[in-house]
Amino acid sequence: METPSAVSVSSAPRLRRTLTLWDLILYGVIVIQPVAPMSVFGVLSNRGRGHVVTTILIAMVAMLFTAISYGKMARAYPSAGSAFTYVGQEINPALGYVTGWSMVMDYLLNPMICIIWISQQAHVFAPGVSYAAWAVIFALMFTALNVQGVKTSARVNTALAAGMGVVIAIFFVAAARYIFGHPHDGSAFFTRPFYDPASWNTRAVLGGTSVAVLTYIGFDGISTLSEEAENPRRNILLATVLVCVVIGILSAFQVYAAQLIWPASEPYPNTDTAFTFVAGRAWAPLFAIVGFTLVVANFGSGMGAQLGAARLLYGMGRSNALPKSFFGAVDPKRHVPRNNVLFVGALALAGAFLLPALAGATTGYDLGANLLNFGALIAFMGVNAAAFVRYYLHEPEKKLSNLLPPVLGFVICFFLWISLSPKALVFGAIWMAVGIAVGAWKTKGFRGNLVDFDLPPEE
Repeated sequence: METPSAVSVSSAPRLRRTLTLWDLILYGVIVIQPVAPMSVFGVLSNRGRGHVVTTILIAMVAMLFTAISYGKMARAYPSAGSAFTYVGQEINPALGYVTGWSMVMDYLLNPMICIIWISQQAHVFAPGVSYAAWAVIFALMFTALNVQGVKTSARVNTALAAGMGVVIAIFFVAAARYIFGHPHDGSAFFTRPFYDPASWNTRAVLGGTSVAVLTYIGFDGISTLSEEAENPRRNILLATVLVCVVIGILSAFQVYAAQLIWPASEPYPNTDTAFTFVAGRAWAPLFAIVGFTLVVANFGSGMGAQLGAARLLYGMGRSNALPKSFFGAVDPKRHVPRNNVLFVGALALAGAFLLPALAGATTGYDLGANLLNFGALIAFMGVNAAAFVRYYLHEPEKKLSNLLPPVLGFVICFFLWISLSPKALVFGAIWMAVGIAVGAWKTKGFRGNLVDFDLPPEE
């Protein structure tokens, strides 16, 4: 005979396993954005002295180490808590809480900065509608779509991926026509984007790589969908690694074509929007098309980030790191953490007005992006450390394959983290101090159990 508590646990609404490997890959690609290198192309070109392709490929290898750690930990813990759960289970519950708190900042800031970016761009396209109105519209759209359920979000992701794929294909066709329709100086013309002896500087290329790594941030969101994925022990690892590879190769092709169209020796009219000028040189209508595509890409990224944030808060709420009655609840009809979706949507809208006020109208997006990296890199370090503890320290057989990826991933992320802007480090430290204070209050000075890591059974 079942006890009342057993009945209540089994009958409580839970997340539903409906996402296939293809859905997970699409989700990851959309969150990262298949056009991710376009917005940072000019910055990468300046920092890397024209070696954009090389920085993108080096960054892909660097992020693969962390992606492998994420995939392995998701295999061990198919939970919506992601890095928060991995660190808490393998290392220490208090460190898991701290990791989760840093991730909350990361995931909450992503939809905020996406709303800021697309609202500003939409205002440029339709100046008759104010920035504030656009911010409200996009925040409501993000929230409404995510409340409908995870399969609805997956279908929207498919449509967004298809649309961006078409634009990228058109760019490649226009780029090929331009490149082969204009004279060039032989084989060196095609190898210069990878290595130009006239401008190569190892330190500069590594500096560019530190920026290029930002192209891949977001792949970790796949692990937050572990409880909604079919065969999560296999598919989360495959999807995480495949997304990094797909984004890396696609990004390398995009920036390679762009460098052939517009050599690094020629200055860009505007560094921040350099890729749109490159696209316009290849084919004039692409200037506007690429600009609109970047709006669509940020829409998809922001919506996906809100989805990941809602599930991260659900994992923390279910584990009592946050109030369980609100954050740990699942809507019985649509099987989504509706309270969290609405909560993240409200915060994202508030942030769309607050961040520009804190940092100035022209730097609000930059401040948000730097703060996002503060939280993301802490989570990356935590996952690598957890993978090292579980698969190397706790395993009787010490395999090199279980040692190198987490150690290299941790070291790379640490050096990227300490290289963040001073303002991001200060605001990030304040956020972490608040989280630690909340944890100390919940446990009366860390004397009680901070987190209850109660993982649900697999179906």
